[in-house]
Amino acid sequence: MAEENLEAKLKHHLKQDKIQLWNPPYTNDNNEPGKTQMQDLAEGYAPMVGFAVSEVGSVLEAIRAQTVKRGQGNKAFKETCVATLELMLPRDGKKETKKKNYLETKLDFPVQEIMNRIGEKYGFKYIKLILNGKTLSAEQRLDEQGVRNNSKIMVLRVNEEDRRRQITEEEQKKNQKESIDRTQKGFQILSERDGSEDPETTPFLEIADQKGNPLQIPHEEKKALILAMGFHEKGRSLLKRKQHDNALCHLLQADQQFGRCGSALLTSVDNYAVLQLDIVWCYQALEALSCLDDGKMRLQKAEDCFLHCYGEQQQRLLMIKGSQGREEVLFLRLYLLQSLLSYVEGNDSQAAQQLQKVESLYSRLCPDLDKMTQLMSLGFSEREARLGLRACQGDIEEAAMHITNRRQEREALKEREEAKRSSRLEAVAVLTEMGYSRADASRALHQAQGDVNRAYAILVDAQTVLVSNNNSERAVSEELVQQLLYLGFERQVSETALRLTDGDLQLATHLLLDNQGVLSPDLLSASPPSSPSEEHSSSSDDPSTSRHRPRTSSKAKEDRELVNEVLEDISRHEEDYLDLTLEEESELIATMKSYLSRGNAHAV
Repeated sequence: MAEENLEAKLKHHLKQDKIQLWNPPYTNDNNEPGKTQMQDLAEGYAPMVGFAVSEVGSVLEAIRAQTVKRGQGNKAFKETCVATLELMLPRDGKKETKKKNYLETKLDFPVQEIMNRIGEKYGFKYIKLILNGKTLSAEQRLDEQGVRNNSKIMVLRVNEEDRRRQITEEEQKKNQKESIDRTQKGFQILSERDGSEDPETTPFLEIADQKGNPLQIPHEEKKALILAMGFHEKGRSLLKRKQHDNALCHLLQADQQFGRCGSALLTSVDNYAVLQLDIVWCYQALEALSCLDDGKMRLQKAEDCFLHCYGEQQQRLLMIKGSQGREEVLFLRLYLLQSLLSYVEGNDSQAAQQLQKVESLYSRLCPDLDKMTQLMSLGFSEREARLGLRACQGDIEEAAMHITNRRQEREALKEREEAKRSSRLEAVAVLTEMGYSRADASRALHQAQGDVNRAYAILVDAQTVLVSNNNSERAVSEELVQQLLYLGFERQVSETALRLTDGDLQLATHLLLDNQGVLSPDLLSASPPSSPSEEHSSSSDDPSTSRHRPRTSSKAKEDRELVNEVLEDISRHEEDYLDLTLEEESELIATMKSYLSRGNAHAV
């Protein structure tokens, strides 16, 4: 970081003094440095920036060489359309990954070709390319995704497996792609579920407020939000395992999904702000400090979102949760990352100012081991002790009372959920005794918000419409059937779903997703074929029908596996994102203090 800090300071002074290093006398006709003039500059700037003359001279020469190369690249681009891209390689201690690396290419080339060239040149097995915080698609061209001459491209090494496993490059690509795809499919399935089925057998996700109360959100926004939060949870799970490369991929996917939510929703919940912090935390862990502009933008988004969610003095947070100590760890990380980026920019005073705020928060939030031991001896978990002490400013008695109250609140919420489920099961039993299927009864109760009488009315109305439709022997549109087939559903269930929904494609899609592509015999029998001959052809004797059933069952099994897989990455504790041990933050604080004190020592 010290080199980036020095470079930023020198660029500021050069700009202020209107010195152009790419022109004489600092660069001669052969593009070589004017040694005397460069030495004079180094000696003049050294006391101003607080570094040794030799260090200043070395960085000045790097800046000069970079500006000369950029000038040559701009000229070549105008004449040949060959662009120069600056590559930010993964830091692994190798010399070539620490210096600036460039790649010359035309911008109408596909990204995959550039990835292959980078992989061959630097020995990377599998990489992703990141531009301004967005992953470049391998199939598209560079210019189609905003890549320009002199763009800075972050090279991210992903899913690099242990060499002992000796898996091939293609298998690595498949594994990484499958990780992203499986996460997306799993949360896609969950996002389509509305809770009408029994949650014990068909898990679903519900968006709730800080008190656990469900939020009413438009269906499409809810789907995008569940996908966004799902990718975020997966990324956080990988962050805990310090798999920063892979974590960043999932976090950036979450960022894309959040972008599909309305701005009002994004600013009303702190999830989006926490995601921005996690992305920038990945940047610093990967030493991708050249992503400065993107990092600053994300931290500003996080700060604005916290301000809107919590209030200027966190009064809204106090009103909702009754305390603010637990959320202060988020501000500690925010100020720490702001301090880091200020230092990289060469703004030591701003970095030191933010670091003071960090240290003040750290002294209050760093867990006192003796107090934690006392609380844990009372039967509380380590997490409960840590969060409780933060919420109560370190007061043991208040923390114990706070933890007890939180336990009671969670138990009360659990009892309400169990009572709700028990009541629902009783209502389903009442409707099934009347002759309706469990699936129909569950769906009707969901629409009626648990009211049995309303659910019965819905079922009667639906049966009337169904009989009317069957009597009319209405043909199902082949075009609509083909669209459902394209989505992966079987013909028989596609036709049945369309009949049940009176030809409404969207409702038919939701019906099939809710039932995981498998309609119960009750539903299938409720929608008979339009002619006796068709009924005969769809009997169990038909080999084509028999062939389809195992595939449908296989798909349902795959869906269950996907859902169970992604659910494993979702924390069962609602405040898991606040339970930071501050060990990593402590290390970064020490690093920042050493860099800033070094600058002060040079200045003296």
